[in-house]
Amino acid sequence: MGTFQYTATDTAAKIVQGSMEASDERAVVTWLRANGYYPIKVGQPGVVTEARPGLVGFPTRLGRAPSTQDVLAFTQQLATLLEAGMELDRSLAILLDLTDNQRFRSILRSILADIQAGSSFADSLAKHPRLFSRLYVNMVKAGEASGVMEVILLRLAGFLERSKAVRDEITSAMIYPLLLLLVGGGAIVVMMNFVIPRFAQIFADAKQLMPLPTRILLAISGFTTDYWWIILAVIVVAWIALRAYLQMEQGKVRWDEFKLQLPLLGSLVREIEVSRFARTFGTLLQSGVPVLAAVAIVKETVTNRVIAGAMVRLQDGVKRGEGISGPLRATGAFPSFSIHMAKVGEETGKLEEMLIRVADTYDERVRRTVKRLTSLLEPVLILSLGAIVGFIVLSMLLAIFSINELPL
Repeated sequence: MGTFQYTATDTAAKIVQGSMEASDERAVVTWLRANGYYPIKVGQPGVVTEARPGLVGFPTRLGRAPSTQDVLAFTQQLATLLEAGMELDRSLAILLDLTDNQRFRSILRSILADIQAGSSFADSLAKHPRLFSRLYVNMVKAGEASGVMEVILLRLAGFLERSKAVRDEITSAMIYPLLLLLVGGGAIVVMMNFVIPRFAQIFADAKQLMPLPTRILLAISGFTTDYWWIILAVIVVAWIALRAYLQMEQGKVRWDEFKLQLPLLGSLVREIEVSRFARTFGTLLQSGVPVLAAVAIVKETVTNRVIAGAMVRLQDGVKRGEGISGPLRATGAFPSFSIHMAKVGEETGKLEEMLIRVADTYDERVRRTVKRLTSLLEPVLILSLGAIVGFIVLSMLLAIFSINELPL
């Protein structure tokens, strides 16, 4: 049991704040809803979380730039207030007071001022493209036109939450391999540049031909110690040259083609892009955005240039009245499963539903592929680092045994 603070609205759309003893946040949310309140924020003192059921809270920090988490929490809370029957400007004013992040508060203040001056909500959001994407703005515009803004916001929140969950899962899966590579690589660098040179002088004083592995090790260590600046310069120049090449359109296309052709990793990249395409496209169609406008927005959300090029061909096919599945097949960039699902959706009149199912399927495939990659990468890294360290130790032992065999 613990003490939880909450902020909610009552049936008269008034803000109610208080605290209560409960086992967790969910219990507080359940109690509030059972008593006719719409929860906005619930949390223990110092860590306040957004109060929609089943969601993780987002700690607030002063001074940091607004993040996807802030947009997600804002979207969910705004949907809650609109569901409670509040007007949009009143809801934004409440969220403005509840926001601790100064930069995000400034943006909300600007949006509220624009709305009070007569601008639409979508147009006000469009002035902040770094925070609110074209997808977000166009879905809000569709919500304004249809009069179901709270439904659109809930759909947007679900989209943002699922997209974030996939990104977080990929990031968390790569933490251990990267940490292993960093620690192991650092240990090898220290040994080659600080430990081996100390033994090199001892071996030199022995005035005996060292075993071949030892000579190779000493040569590598000597080169990295004496010419480290050359190695560093080559790495920096190569990095700058690669960055410059990737800034060119041709370089971006070549790099994206290369990523799609990589074993295992290529299939992962394709699955991520297909999932992003299907979920974005399906969500836009569900929200009432016209097909051509939806394709144009999807093209901007896809990060791979090869898939983006396929979006151009898809757009041309839609303009010619060829539907969705036909142009998708003609691009050659999409898996057959996604094409067949799109065709079924067109034939049954449930295209948006089929696209969301495609996205769910490929999200699950991404999770499985990430697990498979990390399960392969971890032993490969361990064996590779172990082989390098083993070679260093073996070379040192051979040299020591060789010296000990010298006649007195």
